[in-house]
Amino acid sequence: MSQDPPAERRAPPGILQHGAPAAVLAALPGARAVGGVVRDVLAGRPVQDVDVGAPLPPDAVAARLRRAGLRVFETGLAHGTVTAVLDHVPVEVTSLRRDVATDGRHAEVEWTTDWREDAARRDFTFNAMSMAADGALWDYFGGRADLAAGRVRFVGDPATRLAEDTLRALRFFRFQARYGRGAPDPAALAAIRAAVPGLARLSAERVWMELKRLLAAPDPAEALASMAETGVLAAVLPEGAWPGRLGLLLSSGLPQSPLVRLAAMLRPEVDLPALAQRLRLSGEEAARLDGYRHGGTVEPGRADAATLNRLLTEADAETLLVRSWLRSAAGAAAGSDSASDARHAAAPGALPEARRSLPPGPAGAAPPGDWAGLAARLAALPRPVFPLQGRDALALGLPPGPEIGRLLAATRAWWLARGCADDAEACRARLRELAGRSAI
Repeated sequence: MSQDPPAERRAPPGILQHGAPAAVLAALPGARAVGGVVRDVLAGRPVQDVDVGAPLPPDAVAARLRRAGLRVFETGLAHGTVTAVLDHVPVEVTSLRRDVATDGRHAEVEWTTDWREDAARRDFTFNAMSMAADGALWDYFGGRADLAAGRVRFVGDPATRLAEDTLRALRFFRFQARYGRGAPDPAALAAIRAAVPGLARLSAERVWMELKRLLAAPDPAEALASMAETGVLAAVLPEGAWPGRLGLLLSSGLPQSPLVRLAAMLRPEVDLPALAQRLRLSGEEAARLDGYRHGGTVEPGRADAATLNRLLTEADAETLLVRSWLRSAAGAAAGSDSASDARHAAAPGALPEARRSLPPGPAGAAPPGDWAGLAARLAALPRPVFPLQGRDALALGLPPGPEIGRLLAATRAWWLARGCADDAEACRARLRELAGRSAI
């Protein structure tokens, strides 16, 4: 340890002084916090979780943690990782490693006690720092300066890091969106362009995980534009995406979940079920994405409460709002494109750059209307629920059978036509009336 002095010493961060992180560091001689926790402590950002590196083989790590009273789960033993849990708080602990062989997706590793060697296999300089519980900071590759300058820079040679794991191309843009300032590192972009063919070998689950994290950034528009320029976006979303549409969405006041942003980027003709299957979206994600495209819509300022109530019976407020905005944005973009094509009709092949290639794609004009006002109106409306069920029909003395379903459907149609304002008693009266007519 004396030959590996820290780059600087800081006040001990509170996150490492208490609870599970403190217990793990105390149980493992020479262990340090690594990766995201160090980066975010230095950046003054909230820490999501704590990862620890240890200069011990995995079996020794697990034994020491158990002797210290922590629960240990062997969550990734082949890669040298165990998870220690104290008071329901998990801490991942990974033995220091060196890569023996890599194929762009998986790595064969050996354990080491050399912190610099372990740091050299990490992706970006500000993720390669480590910190002891007392605030001592080790920074072998200038990560502290890069973090302060808003530079996302690969550790060592970018092409080598990408050859070890091609997913790092997507991770680069995710970190650029969250920590980068100014133009992305040219050396990184050049290496990423050359690595684009390797993206096809990545599992769909890993790709969607990274896309979601990127789309969750406060403003991923510039990073997505760089992805389009390097060919990465077309490789991971070959169905067709318009990242230029994100700027309109970001200023719309609409919900900004990763799934909403994905829906905003996708070209209208994209087969959503096929996309959901290819990216291995969850059933809930696939259903919500499809809901953003299909169903009734509303325009701001042009719908009364009865219309909104009817639409809310088939979709929640967020889905209805997003679907309506997307439909309006598609119409605005189509109008913008038609006008642009007409202006350039005298010069075939001279369409604007955004029309000659898929990325960044036409953003179009912002959909007209007070979308924030519509969002507020929808948020204030409870979602209507038809107040009758089969048991209500049976309670009126109707015999069991398919006729009950027909009468309830007719009553619900009446309830919808009247704006979903009638209560259970009014609906029962209507059901009784319809049942009487049916008996005639």
